Amino acid sequence: MTEQDEKQIRELMTARAKAMTERDAETLAGQYLPDAVAYTLAPPLVHHGEDAEVRKAWFAGFDGPIEYEIRDLEVTVGGDVAYSHCLTRLSTTPKGMPQKFELWFRSTTGFRRTGGEWRIAHVHDSTPFYMDGSMSAALDLKP
Repeated sequence: MTEQDEKQIRELMTARAKAMTERDAETLAGQYLPDAVAYTLAPPLVHHGEDAEVRKAWFAGFDGPIEYEIRDLEVTVGGDVAYSHCLTRLSTTPKGMPQKFELWFRSTTGFRRTGGEWRIAHVHDSTPFYMDGSMSAALDLKP
């Protein structure tokens, strides 16, 4: 069963990346459990659940396409809980900016199986920062 569970989680993550590039807030919201906790790159510090309207507002902050790539995905399953970790690339153009940015960040996702379906229970995205006194986010890192 673990092999099938891993396959389902990988499919969920692929659907997540596709929903990001297609600006599909409803699909993203449907992947989360209502009591999910998310530490994403966007403020505030903590998000509870995934609200399609909040995600739509986030999408509206960008012009043109959104590129979203998941790389080096690893999945671990244990009973009705699982987690994954990967590197993620986001590239898009903020509204009012002349050019797009590209950002690689780290992402860990926790899953819980409910009703036979894997859903997101926790997300933690992070960007490293330089510890050289500048305290600047390390936005130039690439795998």
